Amino acid sequence: MSTASSSSSHDGDGDGDGGGGDFTGPSHSRQRFNSAVWPEPFLEALAIQIAVDAALSFGRLAVAPALFNIFQVCRTWRSISQSDPLWQTLTRRIWHRHHLLHHSWYDEYIYRHRTARNFHSRRYDYTTLNFPPNDDNNNGALSCCRLALSDYHIAAGFSDGSVRLYHLPTRLHVTTFHPHQRNHLGLYSRAVSGIFFTDNRLVFASLDGDIHVASIDVPGAAARRAHLGDVVTDGVLVDFTGCDRWWVGLYAGVPNRAFHVRNSNTEEIVFIGGTLMDPDSVDGWHLLTDLSEHIGRIRITSDELAVGFRITSDELAVGFARRRVIVFNLRNQMILGDEEFRREINVGAADAYDRALMFVNSRGVANVRQVSSLAEICRFMARGSLLGCVNGGYCFTSVGGGIRVWELHHGEYLYILRERIGDASAMIADERYVAACSADNTIHLWDFGAHI
Repeated sequence: MSTASSSSSHDGDGDGDGGGGDFTGPSHSRQRFNSAVWPEPFLEALAIQIAVDAALSFGRLAVAPALFNIFQVCRTWRSISQSDPLWQTLTRRIWHRHHLLHHSWYDEYIYRHRTARNFHSRRYDYTTLNFPPNDDNNNGALSCCRLALSDYHIAAGFSDGSVRLYHLPTRLHVTTFHPHQRNHLGLYSRAVSGIFFTDNRLVFASLDGDIHVASIDVPGAAARRAHLGDVVTDGVLVDFTGCDRWWVGLYAGVPNRAFHVRNSNTEEIVFIGGTLMDPDSVDGWHLLTDLSEHIGRIRITSDELAVGFRITSDELAVGFARRRVIVFNLRNQMILGDEEFRREINVGAADAYDRALMFVNSRGVANVRQVSSLAEICRFMARGSLLGCVNGGYCFTSVGGGIRVWELHHGEYLYILRERIGDASAMIADERYVAACSADNTIHLWDFGAHI
């Protein structure tokens, strides 16, 4: 396959792993053919269903050769490859991508396919991001606690409550956000416990329960405190995440208050409850003075349902504790899955992304499950994993100073990243990047979308 940019190429990338050929690129005005037997909407629906089935059975890279076979049936069947609405639906269903960054949805799909193939073949650019020389608190006592990625930025949250923002295209430091000052309860009460991007905002929270919002489009803008935490009433905010509709905090220290769900638009609380962290209450309080343990994780994923060409989705919250995993619908707080384990989970190596979640138990067995049902997808040995994360097709674990990569659907070990970074304090992955922060607070960035 040509490595030319997908925005200017229409070679189609039908060669996915295991065969295929070239697609004909789409036109923005849908071409229609008079076919009473095979109407175009039927063929598009068929192509979408075959693509989804191929992705679920063999992984997302199998979709391209499956589509190639459809497009070769006849001229009428090939004509549906001209439909940009088809590629928009396929991009959303296969890659869960809702925003267009390239010239067309066809180009967007091809870019996502080629980037995923780069993950499989260990093809990437590597760089490091360092603190600016004049940045405050640049000393050995500072440690990175959380990382977050968007299309254009990466943010790192630290033990002093600060968040450093970098511009991914230039790899330059943009600004540092600091939390509002208040009385501290414990050395690490200000430590960042969660951070995420939504639209043009950066939202981050600290162990003491404070939540701050910062605009990433306004140079020099300070962070606004959206919520003043109360550790006595709520406990310690051990992890925090969100999306366009919800903010979700995971608390430990006070019974029956594990989950706090907020409406992201009004920033008002809509639900408090849950016992997930009740067994870890004491360890939750210990986090205020000792950050060495991971006792809980909260993630948001999407559960999509297709009705014809209309796709509806509900956000699901996935909560990890050391002996339990729970999944519930954020819209109605309905529990979809709840499982307790005999062996402890290494919570630092637990993550969820789209329809899959992963955790590693005390024997080093990594388990990949479906989010909606907790049914097992695969398992593999990941002994020594200190931290872990996943994207839509791959698992990443930090072991012995290196990052190992596994295929998500079958648990196949692929390779170890070439760069040794030592012990990692935070890790994250999306469909283009893998990022990790090492003990010296260097942010290591692997870009799998650079060579397209």
